[in-house]
Amino acid sequence: MGRMASDSDKFSAWILVFLSLSPHVSLAPTSSQIDGNATLSQVCADGTYQHEGNTCCLCGAGQRLERHCTVKQYDEVCKPCDAGTYISQPNSQQHCEPCTSCDHPNANLEVAEACTAARNTKCRCKEDHYCSSGTETCRICHPCEKCDAEGVKVACTATNNTVCNDKTEGENSLTGITIAVIVVLVALGVGLYCLWRRFRQAAPEHGAENGELEPLKDIEAHMPEIAEVLGWKNMRDIALRGGISQTVIETCKQNHPNDGEEQTLQLLMRWVEQQGSDASKTLVQMLQDRGKMQAAEKVRNILRRGGTAGSNSLA
Repeated sequence: MGRMASDSDKFSAWILVFLSLSPHVSLAPTSSQIDGNATLSQVCADGTYQHEGNTCCLCGAGQRLERHCTVKQYDEVCKPCDAGTYISQPNSQQHCEPCTSCDHPNANLEVAEACTAARNTKCRCKEDHYCSSGTETCRICHPCEKCDAEGVKVACTATNNTVCNDKTEGENSLTGITIAVIVVLVALGVGLYCLWRRFRQAAPEHGAENGELEPLKDIEAHMPEIAEVLGWKNMRDIALRGGISQTVIETCKQNHPNDGEEQTLQLLMRWVEQQGSDASKTLVQMLQDRGKMQAAEKVRNILRRGGTAGSNSLA
């Protein structure tokens, strides 16, 4: 009996030695022995989603879903995004997002990083321009201020305008004769301005009696500024009243999710294209008809002077 126990102990010892020395023997469980969560993480590197009772793998960044898994789990088909589109996160989307353009007229932007299948375009201000929006994504850049003889105190950057040195006391002091001349010139200028205003105001009032507006041109050159003033809510209402279909409006919105400025700009472009040469006049008139007097005046000022009428949109 003792001899049999001794032989059994020796056999067990040889088995342990064999397992520890053999490089081909693994004590780890097979994939069929692993629980469902462990197998899932090994198969789907970017996570999973559910479709008609099947667990499907998410497509990786830069790819879109071509076909859901159907016959068996993990047999879905993913395809790379086409040129000019991207997806930056793992997803189960069937369409990639369009890349942002840096070529809007008068926006003074240029490409900082080109769009790839997994990353949207990054724009930056052109040289000697800055953006004051305070956000990572800038839509309009403004020319940097030029300092005269006083010189530059703080140079212009991509997010801040130039700061000029304060003028010295000697430069600000004027003789009594110079002051008198300035006062006379200012008084003369004020008088001429008042006369000009009175003459100028008479013409619009006469036109208003006939239900007409003065002609406003070059709306295409200032659409980014006008879109910023209008905002999505005003632009959507104008588009609907102007005959733009709900499908086109929703397409502009879906093509640029979470980017209200770009949605508004794209819809404004569609509306201007439809209106033709009367777009500027029609836009101001529609804003006035809806009681949006402040917005109408800001748009009118942009079209008259070719400048920015304010950075805040008017709901």
